[in-house]
Amino acid sequence: MAAIFARHPRYVLGAGFLILCTFLLLAERQSSPFKPRYPAFPQSAGDTQSLSVRLSAAEETYQRVLKNRKGLIHKFGPTPDKIEMFPADVRPWPPYTVWDFFPAAFNCPHEVERIGALGDGGKWVCGLSRVATKPDCVVYSVGINHESSFEAEVLERTTGCQIWGYDFSVSQFGPEIPASLSYRTHFFPYGLSGSDRHGPDDEQKMYTLQTLMKMNGHTFIDILKIDIEAWEFDTLTSLIQAYHSQNLPLPFGQLQLEIHAWHKSFPEYLQFWEGLEKMGLRPFWTEPNLVYQNYNRGEAAALAEYSFINIMGNHDLLSSA
Repeated sequence: MAAIFARHPRYVLGAGFLILCTFLLLAERQSSPFKPRYPAFPQSAGDTQSLSVRLSAAEETYQRVLKNRKGLIHKFGPTPDKIEMFPADVRPWPPYTVWDFFPAAFNCPHEVERIGALGDGGKWVCGLSRVATKPDCVVYSVGINHESSFEAEVLERTTGCQIWGYDFSVSQFGPEIPASLSYRTHFFPYGLSGSDRHGPDDEQKMYTLQTLMKMNGHTFIDILKIDIEAWEFDTLTSLIQAYHSQNLPLPFGQLQLEIHAWHKSFPEYLQFWEGLEKMGLRPFWTEPNLVYQNYNRGEAAALAEYSFINIMGNHDLLSSA
């Protein structure tokens, strides 16, 4: 080594310097781990700044998706009336379905987890912990169909949530709800619609969400679950028009919605979806209804589950107070 140093001192010093820099750089990386732009979850109940930062970043991401949607419409349209919901199997085939235009691109600023069954019946929820101990937590579940694993887990995981269930096709909640928790449930054989109306002989009573809330004395719903076999278009459009005309935010914190896109054109669907967005609803999770698709092979994949957070108003998902 001494001989090498004597012959090439500058080279040896240079090599030693590079080795020293490498060790220092590695040591710095180990002592200073990568810090993300914003934390995954609030650090404490009063960490309002990090929550607002995450909401702002999520909205920024979502706005980029809106621009990309316009680009995708132009690519395959170039106008909405030229877009097919589910293009036929022809060559060359357009590589899209309607769901590709409406991804669940908003990041829920709290934990996201599936509540209820892993199969049909379960729903993806944003921040159940935010209302877990809320004494006046309100949940509406519209569309029961003999399956209440979602409602049962909400009851088991919270201390103050009460659930109002509506479905004129059944007479009660599903069997999953334990008797010990049934006192926090309220079932009515009513349907949800865009207007109040009754069928023949006063059957199949249909009410708007506003009417149901007034009947129950509610002004806000923490979690709203809707599965009403395509009635969601009429129901939510009327609801949006009513609240938008009064310049009021929608009266719920989040929405779990199964969308039935049967017989809808792309312009009709786009108008419906943009109405949801206009009122502050942002999708944070989606999945196709593969159970329906499995038993109806050959049909278009026209059913999809979406979960939305409402970014307007003042509620537990938006505030750390």
